[in-house]
Amino acid sequence: MKKVLIITHSSDNECINVVSDKLRKLNAEPIRFNVDEYPVHYSLSSCYENDRWNVYLDYKDNRVNLQDIDALWYRRSHNIANGLRAIIEPEYLGGVLGEIRTTLFGMLEACHCFNIGKYSQYRRFDSKEEQMKIASGLGLKVPETCITNSPEEAKRFVLAHPNGAIAKMQSAFSIVREGVDNVVFTNVITENNLESIETLQYCPMQFQEKLEKALELRITIVGDKVFSFAIDSQKMDNAKIDWRREGVALLGDWVPYDLPKPIEEKLLKMMDVYQANYGAIDIIVTPEGEHYFLEINAAGEFFWLDRLCDGAISDQLTKVLVGDAFRRYTPVFAEEFVNI
Repeated sequence: MKKVLIITHSSDNECINVVSDKLRKLNAEPIRFNVDEYPVHYSLSSCYENDRWNVYLDYKDNRVNLQDIDALWYRRSHNIANGLRAIIEPEYLGGVLGEIRTTLFGMLEACHCFNIGKYSQYRRFDSKEEQMKIASGLGLKVPETCITNSPEEAKRFVLAHPNGAIAKMQSAFSIVREGVDNVVFTNVITENNLESIETLQYCPMQFQEKLEKALELRITIVGDKVFSFAIDSQKMDNAKIDWRREGVALLGDWVPYDLPKPIEEKLLKMMDVYQANYGAIDIIVTPEGEHYFLEINAAGEFFWLDRLCDGAISDQLTKVLVGDAFRRYTPVFAEEFVNI
């Protein structure tokens, strides 16, 4: 029986259970590792003895050897070591958390098995600048963009786009107020907003030309399969700039979209460049029918779209994990490491 390690957290959505059930139907064993419970409830041990490596994951008196897993799905790593602040004294916490992350991600990087996407590859996706450079190099349209912490450069860019500019963060940026995370969404910025631009010096932002939207696309690529859906975000005032503001209200309004073949081929080529088997891609379609690439989310959500296509996305993900569908790469020295 094949073994598939799933890296996630205890509050992840139903997609984990759905994929796990599908893995079992294909005679594969899903192994769920909730990283928010590590190291308080999980123990992770990598041991080299008698000329052999063993990697043990212990949880609730159950031990699994991860050295012989067949595939790894790095889904999420939210809230690593959650609860540790109540155990470790503050002066030691930073150092301890550093060791925890180094141990966990070091183990993941050292797993010589098939990965939907290695952790280090996912971190490469963090560079929105590289994404846009690759996209434009492949012939995809990208918005005019300025990434800066210079107030003067930001002013110049905004004033150079009289039809409007938008400002957004490059990471999952949120402001914590009274213990609640408040996500910073995309916002329009105009000349009137430039009076308070000086504080940009201390926190870089991404500025882009404001594009008129006919549709917004979420394109999920798994292996060599492309699942494309569209939403008319302009039907709700609060969703016009960032549809996520009304994400729940718009859940039922997503529809399949016939992505032009040249766009699809370029997106698949981008996935080849990154050697990743999963990506959730955002694209704007203008009233003139032009497609503008925005970004690839390395571990973006897909489950709300999976429900609209009878589970086709999770089916494909499961098949890629067990090796029954196209895989974008073969692990380096995979055969040589089988018996070590």
